[in-house]
Amino acid sequence: MLKKPKCPVIALEEHYWDHELAATFSGGDAMRGEETIKRLYDLGELRIKEMDEAGIDIQVISHGAPATQKLSGDGAVAFARRVNDRLAAAIAAHPKRFAAFAALPTSDPKAAADELERTVKLGFKGAMIHGLAGALFPDDKSLWPIFARAEKLDVPIYLHPSVPHPAVMEVYYKDYVKDFPMLIRAAWGFTVETATVAIRLVLSGIFDTHPKLKIILGHLGETLPFLLERIDESLSRPDHKQVRFREVFCNNFWITTSGFFSTPALQCCVTEMGIDRIMFSVDWPFVANPPGTRWMESVPLSDEDKIKILSGNAKWLLRM
Repeated sequence: MLKKPKCPVIALEEHYWDHELAATFSGGDAMRGEETIKRLYDLGELRIKEMDEAGIDIQVISHGAPATQKLSGDGAVAFARRVNDRLAAAIAAHPKRFAAFAALPTSDPKAAADELERTVKLGFKGAMIHGLAGALFPDDKSLWPIFARAEKLDVPIYLHPSVPHPAVMEVYYKDYVKDFPMLIRAAWGFTVETATVAIRLVLSGIFDTHPKLKIILGHLGETLPFLLERIDESLSRPDHKQVRFREVFCNNFWITTSGFFSTPALQCCVTEMGIDRIMFSVDWPFVANPPGTRWMESVPLSDEDKIKILSGNAKWLLRM
């Protein structure tokens, strides 16, 4: 059991699968180990048991990649609505243990914005977008209505990884992906893809138009806190259009510890972004709960700062 300051523990990037949606997955999207799949489909006894064993009080649940980002056509909106309604029912069955991020039908941005608003009224804490929205990067202006609605509702959008663009996989990873399939996922591809999405959002000017937009990145910020000084300096040079990268990143982004339990990496994030921007997550069931909570016991931070990471910052951001 976690030896922690007197506070609840909220884990923000904890996944599940909806049976109807997962049935549309193919190839690598559908390939998970038997034990992982068992946990992805569980929204009750097993999930809560493993939370209790690790000292986690609340999971903010979200659909695993690619979620609804590959849905298209006339049925995508109704499909996403069904997925979210079933998740809402699971949350209602355990309202003290679960909260949720919505899955959005990004192939129809206006409908996705409406679905975000509908789910927020149901109690959802925001939404999660996985990788590209079909063939579009999330910074594409056709998708800005989603971010505009998130700003209006004052809820965050969590940018979660999905596999890299097919052209990137062909050029960069094909020589090694057969022997090392995680190369395009958690080992490297996920990180590069999601960091690129985040950088593009800053460069797009969306935060000038929507200055109160809130974005969450997992995995300790997908390397961006560690590169923040170099990115900011390079994009501030006088021989090209300039952008206030550090200012925007530290004002509009929050990060979580999902699947990345490294004390030196965390200390870098605290130094670059401040303690108020970091929230606890595990990445269950792809990562087990106990290593995450045990790690927090040994992190060389004050109890006050640990409380912020374990739940205080999430309570503020998600209004929990």
